[in-house]
Amino acid sequence: MSDPILELRDVKTHFSVHQGILLRKQTGTVKAVDGVSLTVQRGEVLGLVGESGCGKSTLARTIMQLLPTTGGSVLLESKNLTEGSASSIHAIRRDLQMVFQDPYASLNPRMTVFATLSEPLLVHRVCPPAEVSARVSELMELVGLAPSLMQKYPHEFSGGQRQRIAIARALALKPKVIIADEPVSALDVSVQAQILNLLAKLVRQMGLSLVFIAHDLSVVKHISDRVAVMYLGKIVELGTAVDVIDRPQHPYTRALVSAIPLPNPDAERARQRIMLPGDPPSPINPPAGCPFHPRCAYAQERCKAALPPLAAFQDREVACIRAGEI
Repeated sequence: MSDPILELRDVKTHFSVHQGILLRKQTGTVKAVDGVSLTVQRGEVLGLVGESGCGKSTLARTIMQLLPTTGGSVLLESKNLTEGSASSIHAIRRDLQMVFQDPYASLNPRMTVFATLSEPLLVHRVCPPAEVSARVSELMELVGLAPSLMQKYPHEFSGGQRQRIAIARALALKPKVIIADEPVSALDVSVQAQILNLLAKLVRQMGLSLVFIAHDLSVVKHISDRVAVMYLGKIVELGTAVDVIDRPQHPYTRALVSAIPLPNPDAERARQRIMLPGDPPSPINPPAGCPFHPRCAYAQERCKAALPPLAAFQDREVACIRAGEI
């Protein structure tokens, strides 16, 4: 494979837990992201899935350097973002952009669409001020919005239109990588399909690399080339979208796949869901050994003793010492 455009090497993002008002002392550490290693190739869509609280959004913000890393490194075209100065990160912002989950919260309600889309153009001096209006019109047409709407405010648009504006803002600087953090989860199903098709078209037309974060595996399978499954701050399975979702190997991935609704009512009633017992362990005090073993129906004593590495297994990587046995 060619050199990856984005590479994560043992990335960790921990948060200190403190108690007390006057005499504050640290009582624990939340290990939101705990040793994630991933690569994203040029023009690739990497899906990142997992249940709520597994660390997906924290990882996205860590890649963007909106949150500091506790350990490891994030490399964009071999440039280490974790060691860069504020000015170097500012320059790299042109190549690395993000689309947030809630478009209404991520757009300034006091700024028109024109002001929102022109701001990055002016800050990064992408084009002369006289050409900004034409560039904003191009961006709006690129995401399927009429340029005549550029003087309206975010509250005057629907949720799907606001997300299109957020995508246009991310595209304003012609980035090489976009991090999309659950960009369709707050939208109606019909609008979800429109936004997914838009993202897929932009990836093809502009040669973008996309990290697509979601908890809906059917959505991820539709748009992704590869899928990484995350549990308690770690990657537990990584492979092509078809392999991971159609033939899951990790017990946690199997449980997630079993929750995908089937369009056939008879098949939906006949199948058996895998119901995981209990709640996910606390990231403040994760269990020893495999982090999934307290909820795993196939766990053995050896699963409690050692943390399984993400290792090659057949056509993918799996962090399970019993891969192939179950």
